[in-house]
Amino acid sequence: MVFQISTTRKALMRIAFIFFGIFLAACDPTAVGNGPTINLSKPIPVALLVPGGSENSGDTVIASSLENAARLAMADLQGVKIDLRVYNTGGQAETAASAATKAVNDGAKIILGPVFAQSAAAAGVAVASRNVNILSFSNNTAVAGGNVFVLGPTFQNTANRLVRYSVTQGKGKIMIINGQDAAEETGRDAIARAITANGATLTGVSSFELSQQGVIDAIPPITSDARSNGAQAVFMTSGTSGALPFLAQLLPENGLDPAKVQYIGLQRWDIPATALTLPGVQNGWFALPDPGMSASFQSRYLAAYGNNPHPIAGLAYDGIAAIGALAAQGQNDALTRGALTQSAGFVGVNGVFRLLADGTNERGLAVAQVQENQVVVIDPAPRSFAGGAGL
Repeated sequence: MVFQISTTRKALMRIAFIFFGIFLAACDPTAVGNGPTINLSKPIPVALLVPGGSENSGDTVIASSLENAARLAMADLQGVKIDLRVYNTGGQAETAASAATKAVNDGAKIILGPVFAQSAAAAGVAVASRNVNILSFSNNTAVAGGNVFVLGPTFQNTANRLVRYSVTQGKGKIMIINGQDAAEETGRDAIARAITANGATLTGVSSFELSQQGVIDAIPPITSDARSNGAQAVFMTSGTSGALPFLAQLLPENGLDPAKVQYIGLQRWDIPATALTLPGVQNGWFALPDPGMSASFQSRYLAAYGNNPHPIAGLAYDGIAAIGALAAQGQNDALTRGALTQSAGFVGVNGVFRLLADGTNERGLAVAQVQENQVVVIDPAPRSFAGGAGL
């Protein structure tokens, strides 16, 4: 069987998952940080930057879905009014910067979006001196910081969750396997940090050229290294649209028995669902948001708009609902960094999440295992950040 390996990693720039922004717990005391004050007696001016106007038809779908989700969230708010204005970026960084500037000139107190990492960075720079924060839909942590937050799921958060679980299961000797491109190398580094931070042991790192022959050539040394270094688990950065199908087929065939060495995936192994039939992923682990909560949002969106939401649509719902929940606390500093980064966090349709001071995020994830071609949650997503502890 031959699999086409893509070197494009859309996850870093595009993919993100969905959250409600309902407040998890009472606000922590906070000082006014960077960000504007708001007049709670009037609708809160919020800008939504979407990739409408792009030549890519897929961007048009994303733009529509994000706006729909934002308006669904606005209808659900209790006691808080939002003045939402939508700005098209065309999926371009320069246009995103102009749109962000116009939005602030129009009175926006906070910006939701844009989607793509370069656009988020450009928008952040454009309004950095205007005391306005940006909740971008990117998951690229390279653009996080200053006035830019990323709402999308991060490799670091996923790596921490899976390494921590692996240690509890007595499988803390971990080998990393990654493709040689920027996204997978970012994933490799995230796993390495997670191993150090969570008391595991890095037994080795093996990489491969992202081509069909590159994977084939790398299989013998990977299996040899895993045997010789005593790895109890192999943590793979590749996804189902990349090298994972090859790895899942060839590693077991070359003697790296998944019944003896735990296979772990940094990316989702259930998208598309057909990937669950790969022999090498059986009994493997990966992380995902709370499935029941995700399904609930999809059902609500479908009922409201007659079609399914784009996978990142819920981020717009999350942003609006979080703003509403913060404003409902009655503080005029609700949109400052101090308020946005409260340790209690928020409850989203995918579970609990919180924004961190460095502009990244932390999210409660479930650990899933592939069993007989089905996804089975073996360690549920936590429901709170108890005591401010990491998940």
